Amino acid sequence: MLKLDKLQVGYGSIQVLWDVTMEVEKGEIIALLGPNGAGKTTTLRSVLGLLPPMSGEIIFKDKKLNGMETHEIAKLGLAYVPEDRRLFPGMTVMHNLLMGGYSLDKEELDKNLEDVFELFPRLKERTDQYAGTMSGGEQQMLAIGRGLMSGPEMIIVDEPSLGLAPQLVEDVFEVCRDLRERGVTILIVEQNVNKTLKNSDRAYVLEQGEINMKGKSSELIKNDHIKQSYLGI
Repeated sequence: MLKLDKLQVGYGSIQVLWDVTMEVEKGEIIALLGPNGAGKTTTLRSVLGLLPPMSGEIIFKDKKLNGMETHEIAKLGLAYVPEDRRLFPGMTVMHNLLMGGYSLDKEELDKNLEDVFELFPRLKERTDQYAGTMSGGEQQMLAIGRGLMSGPEMIIVDEPSLGLAPQLVEDVFEVCRDLRERGVTILIVEQNVNKTLKNSDRAYVLEQGEINMKGKSSELIKNDHIKQSYLGI
């Protein structure tokens, strides 16, 4: 569904990514792991059309994304839940959700809203609450819900566990599993390596701008380098 082929990206004359190649198949939960400064955010910015590649290709559903605008990419069925959630704190839950489906007709909007409320009953209970007054876990639910309002085939979730209590982190990954059951393909960019490997199908490890390791999550979690560098074992 999504393929990066020998992607090289930089800021001006400073290169950040070298020949990054990875693939996300339909129906998978794929993890992109790595320490701060490894190039994860740069990778996402390129996929979303915010940072043009120096070379290489980005393919989504057999369509080349290089040179496309972010809103054009979104219309292809790719949604993004940012690391800092970027909610509108002075707007209600309902208005934040509606912003996620601004380009849809009423029939599509109502259907997607119903789907989001089925996935997140708590949001339905709090449609009139201001987003800025919600807990961190609730705001994360709202951010994911807003991303789903466009009815995407694939969603990229950036650091979903950031700042959340352990139980809320588990809730977020449970939502990701539910989304996969509903047919949504997911790419998770995350620093909580242990939790992410336990809740994904495959993973890529990005270190110093290069894919240093890849494979089934169930196998990578047993890898000595992963244990020593990320799990503290």
